Amino acid sequence: MKLVSYNIQYGFGADGRYDLERIARVVAGADIIALQEVERGWRRTGSDDQPEMLGRLLPDHYWVYGPAFDMDASTRVDGRVVNRRRQFGTMLLSRLPIVWSRLHLLPMRRTVSPLNTQNPALECMIRTPVGPVRFLSLHLAHIGAEERLEQISFLQDLHRRTPFQGGPWSGVDDEPERDWTHGESEPECPLAAVWMGDFNCEPDSAEYRAITGTTPYHAGVAYLDGFVDAATIAGHGPGDLHTHVKEIGGRIMKRRLDYCFVGSMLASRVRSVSVDNAEIASDHHPLFVDIDLDDPGSRIAPE
Repeated sequence: MKLVSYNIQYGFGADGRYDLERIARVVAGADIIALQEVERGWRRTGSDDQPEMLGRLLPDHYWVYGPAFDMDASTRVDGRVVNRRRQFGTMLLSRLPIVWSRLHLLPMRRTVSPLNTQNPALECMIRTPVGPVRFLSLHLAHIGAEERLEQISFLQDLHRRTPFQGGPWSGVDDEPERDWTHGESEPECPLAAVWMGDFNCEPDSAEYRAITGTTPYHAGVAYLDGFVDAATIAGHGPGDLHTHVKEIGGRIMKRRLDYCFVGSMLASRVRSVSVDNAEIASDHHPLFVDIDLDDPGSRIAPE
């Protein structure tokens, strides 16, 4: 399966042009698409409903949108309220059905300056040919490492509680006449997970080490409930890839801010990782990951 993570900067490219069709062309070939900075109802994008538009542009994919925050954008027409919301968040699209999803709002620190915004993690459970996997499209804070470390700790605690928390519902439906479950059995909530998104940190950061761990004597060690960097598994060193270019203090800085971290039981399935640095549809570059989740004869080990 091909995965892609892409911060689309609400459809504005490095050339300053707003073009969602261009974004859709970049990601159309992927089976799982994790997008960040997707919005609806903003003046800067003509009040477009971007999740709906992207869904139409990618008709072979199921999709879910997770707004990190929601503001009133309603108007009055002929004396009647036309209810509209201004939203900003993450999105996940999949060629396979998204069995269930839920949105997690990450810890946030209130700032005096500069502007800070709420950050989300959209969790989607998908039944792949090798077993169920939870895919998260997420966006960590851009302000400071302290806030990102709190968000990572929150995500790790959430991940470790997963086997005990379960999915949207658990247990046996003792009121079938109310049709709570539509006759479905309890949906899976596996430990197997993939985190994709804009982590706003680089490979030498404390945030990165908080996710992958530090193993000075045994490089590559992964705990069962931990995550590993797909790019490292694919043979890339810390400075081999970059997903964002910015001028800082008169210098052009090529930074790796976007990642795919896979749960340790999926690590051996990563085949390749690449970044399209020629693509200008956003201020970030898309991160592509090939991972073997297609072979029904090779299932993920029981968890």
